Order: sequence, then structure tokens, then C-alpha cells
Amino acid sequence: MKIGLISDTHSYLDPQVKEYFKDCDEIWHAGDFGTISVAEELREIAPLRGVFGNIDGRDIRNEFPHDIRFTVEGVDFFMTHIGGSPGRYAIPVRSLISQNTPDVFICGHSHILKIARDRELNKMLYMNPGAAGRHGFQVDRTIVRFNVESGKLSDVEVIILGSR
Repeated sequence: MKIGLISDTHSYLDPQVKEYFKDCDEIWHAGDFGTISVAEELREIAPLRGVFGNIDGRDIRNEFPHDIRFTVEGVDFFMTHIGGSPGRYAIPVRSLISQNTPDVFICGHSHILKIARDRELNKMLYMNPGAAGRHGFQVDRTIVRFNVESGKLSDVEVIILGSR
């Protein structure tokens, strides 16, 4: 299963995203859609899973949860918008992932692209795709693609959409 991972679009969906995600089986958005039209555009490309972010309004919050936990191809995923980073997780997230550690923890919010193993949490994989939108302090706008098959992630690819 091929996954397109995106976050922090802040009401802007770069036209390149359609091309990069066209072969994806699903798209996952880690919050701060900005407008519901971003979700609608993503759904035109592939089925969409997502969580709402701190800037998202009632329309998005009515459609997407605060966090989601799900299994794909035998891999346990947990996704929320404000999650922190390895060694500095947000307080509510810290207890959730330490009590029942997922295989992969996905968040957004920081606008900082980071993919790393958390050695303190059973080598849980931490993924933050950075920010795909024009709002924020990031230098480059980024998205991520990867495959999930038979309990493993492979072909993890960072895509730079361009400068903010």
C-alpha cells in the first residue's frame, strides 16, 4: 500500500501534490488543513485519513478526529496534530504512546520535517512530514511518500515542493 503523508497545508494545496500522490492508495493529513476544500481536493486524488489541527475550524473538526489509531498491513499507526518530537512529546501524547507504543507515530504542527527512530520507545518510528503550505517559518515545503506492506515500511521518500 502506497501512502502520501502531508501536514500543515494552511489552506494551500500545491498543484504538485496531485502528481506526487497520484499513485497513492491513501493520503494521510496530520492536521492544519486550513479549509475543507483542501480535504476535498485530496479526496479527488485518493482516499483520505486525517486529524484536525489547531487552526482548523468547525467544518474540519466535525469531519476529522483529534487523533486516530489504526492498523495498515500489520503496522500500528497513531496520528495527531500536536505531538512534539522524540524526547519532547506533548504531555497528553507522552502518556498515550508510552503506555501503548504504536509502531509509527505521526504528527505535524512544528513545520519541521523529521523522520527518526525513538530508541526510548521500542524503536517506534516518528514521522513529521513538515509543512506543505506557505504559512510558517519553514524554508522548504515538504511531503512524504512511503509503502506499507507485510508489517513493514519501505521506500520512505521526502519530497521538497519548493521554498515557502
